[in-house]
Amino acid sequence: QVQLVESGGGLVQAGGSLRLSCAASEPTFSSYCMGWFRQAPGKEREFVSTISRSGDYTYYGDSVKGRFTISRDNAKRTVYLQMNSLKPEDTAVYYCAADTTACYYTTSAGEYEYWGQGTQVTVSS
Repeated sequence: QVQLVESGGGLVQAGGSLRLSCAASEPTFSSYCMGWFRQAPGKEREFVSTISRSGDYTYYGDSVKGRFTISRDNAKRTVYLQMNSLKPEDTAVYYCAADTTACYYTTSAGEYEYWGQGTQVTVSS
C-alpha cells in the first residue's frame, strides 16, 4: 500500500507561485498514475491535473490550464505541481492521489485508490 505525503503549501499573494511536492513510499512508484485534486471549504473535490506513469502525458483542469504544471521524478518517487499566477479562487486543500489502473486522462477522484493527507494553499488578494 503506497503512502503519499504532500508538502509545499502555504500562504501566497495573488499572482505568486508555489510548488507542491508529493513523495511516495512505494518502490514501484513508476507503476502509478498520479493526480492532483483540490477541495475548497463547502465544495466538492475538484480535479486539477494528472500525469502518466512515464511522465510523457499530462492533463489539466480548465481552471488551471496554462498556469499549473505537473511533473514527476520516478527515481525520487515524487510528483510535483508548479503553480504560477495564483488566484484567490485557487485557495484549497491540495491532495495528491495514486492508482495503478487509472490513466492520465482519469479525472474522477473516485478512480484513485491512494491519497495523501493534503496541504493547504491560501492565496490572498
